[in-house]
Parts: sequence; structure tokens; C-alpha cells
Amino acid sequence: MTSTHSSTATATLTPSAPVLRAPVGVKRLVLTGFMGAGKSTIGRLLAKSLGWKFLDLDNHLEQRTGSTIADIFTHHGEARFRRLESTALASALTHNQTVIALGGGTPESLTNHLLIEQTPGTFTIFLDAPFPTLFDRCVLQATTRPVLADPEAARSRFSHRRPLYLRLAGLTIDTTNLTPEETVTALLTALNKK
Repeated sequence: MTSTHSSTATATLTPSAPVLRAPVGVKRLVLTGFMGAGKSTIGRLLAKSLGWKFLDLDNHLEQRTGSTIADIFTHHGEARFRRLESTALASALTHNQTVIALGGGTPESLTNHLLIEQTPGTFTIFLDAPFPTLFDRCVLQATTRPVLADPEAARSRFSHRRPLYLRLAGLTIDTTNLTPEETVTALLTALNKK
């Protein structure tokens, strides 16, 4: 007499893939860090992994104003740009299931800091790396960044901003030796422990 086994009994069990989700109650993830940190690249990959939307704050500001950031700086100055940035940030923070990449200087404004901290469902991640690493990444990107024309001034700006990034962040990821894909994996692993 031969015995029959149900297909469920003989099926090979494979380990399930890690669940890709944001912590419960989180409606948007905000990425902060200095230029070269990979906020836009990592933000797009993270949004795709979560099935969310991606919003680059600088692009959002340009779409809202119909001007480039360079034009706003040239014709209206940094103070006007910062006011426009705050209104663009307030708008961005109304989006749910969205990964938002901030501009490098966004956290310098107390208004912006408070907007991010006090908007329910917002979780901030600081993408960290030492200044020489960030500077080299920017050079390799071959995009024009006027701030980097004077490396010592850029280093000073980085030193001023880093504590602001740290204070704002609920999670800090050191990206120094990570690819963008590895950063997203590390970030999702850390988030799923929250």
C-alpha cells in the first residue's frame, strides 16, 4: 500500500523576504544631510522599496515658483529663497506615503525645524558621512555646486549644519562605505526595529 502525501506537507518552505514598511504611524520619511549625502538617490530607491512617492524639496520649490533656485538666489537673495523654501516644505509635509529629500540648508531655519518636528507622522533620517567623503562625491557627480568653489567655506558650513541634522533626526545612517542600495537596506532594517 502506497501512502500519499499532500502537496502542502512536501512543499519546501522558503524564508520570506523582509517586510518593507515604515514604522506604524509614519506617513512620511524626511531625509536630511549635507550635499553629496545621497538624499535624492537614496530617497528615490527608498520610495520605490516602500511603494511610496518621492519628493525632492528643491524641485518642489521650483515647480511652485516657476523659477530655478539659482534664479531666486540671483534676483531675490537667500532670505527670499529661505521663505519660499519654508512654504514649499509646509506643502510637502501634507503629502502622505512620501519620502521627502530636503535641501542641505533646510534645517538651518528654525521655522523648518519646527515644521518637521511638529507635523504628526513625520520621521526624519540623517544620511551622515565625513566632509571629505561628501566633497569627493560632489566632485564625482560633476554638477556645478557654487558652494564647493571654496572648500574651506564648504567645510565650515558642513561643521555648522551637522549638529542641526543630528538634532532633527530620529535615525542616523553612516553612508561612508555604503552604496545607495546598501544604505536603503540598512535604513529599512533600522526602521523595522523601531
